[in-house]
Amino acid sequence: MTESRKGENEVFEDSMNLPPLKVETNVFPLQLIIVTGTSGSGKTQALKCLEDMGYFCVDNLPPALFQKFTELCLQPEKDVKKVALGIDIRERAFFDDLFANLNGLHRDGCHAELLFFEAQDEVLVRRFSESRRPHPLLPQRPVIEGIQLERERLKELREKANRIVDTSEFTVHDLKAWMIKQYQDRGEGQTLRINLLSFGFKFGVPIDADLVFDVRFLRNPHFIPDLQPLTGKHPDIQQFVLETHEAITFLRHIKELLAFVLPLFEREQRSYLTIAFGCTGGQHRSVATALRMQEVLKGLGYESSIRHREIQNEKVPV
Repeated sequence: MTESRKGENEVFEDSMNLPPLKVETNVFPLQLIIVTGTSGSGKTQALKCLEDMGYFCVDNLPPALFQKFTELCLQPEKDVKKVALGIDIRERAFFDDLFANLNGLHRDGCHAELLFFEAQDEVLVRRFSESRRPHPLLPQRPVIEGIQLERERLKELREKANRIVDTSEFTVHDLKAWMIKQYQDRGEGQTLRINLLSFGFKFGVPIDADLVFDVRFLRNPHFIPDLQPLTGKHPDIQQFVLETHEAITFLRHIKELLAFVLPLFEREQRSYLTIAFGCTGGQHRSVATALRMQEVLKGLGYESSIRHREIQNEKVPV
């Protein structure tokens, strides 16, 4: 899929203009979504979205094993309520098993929905071209021939689908937004998980950081004998580092920046964000700043976790 093509504020619906399917999960012990469709239409991305929403996802499980799998999920100690299973053209030999098992799944206490993804031929050809992948059915032939053969083989499966979604006009972000709209539990908001991280530049910049702020310009307690053995968790360090004009101004600007960008990250359906603060050794300034930012984020309405990379196994007093 392409990264961006449609307008930011458009509302995306499937090709059949069906209303969102909101399943009352207290009626069925297990909610099951079977994701299938044409290659290149977004099945893999849809499974990733469902996984982010708390579904237990399995790709290419043979349909003959569906009932046994759901029996395991329904065991009281498993506590599995939402499951998504992916199947594709490689499982054509098992389609008869699929049709035979769907009715049995409902009898076993599952709400089984068959979700079928597709896209227009020219869109699929472009997507295969962009990814430089051959079609899985006919890897030695032109992509369009594989697409046409796949449509023919999937015709019966498509006819049995509960919902058909045409992703021709969807970007990656559009598809994620559509999946959340359809399958997010009622009352369950899409929250942005924020991770705060303090670190020392002399030990390397963390590779998982999304936003990195260098706080080595702040007053350094390392050179104060009474403060040097402490960490940024200590109130004396926090007062020394953060109660200066430069620190107060810096924190105010960071607060304004985050108040602006965090709603935009949420709008783009971002699941998590790691914000890192670095000083020289990761003991004082970065720790104190990260702790203060946790308070700032709470004031903005965001909960956050925090990790101090360089003092996880600290031996110094705090």
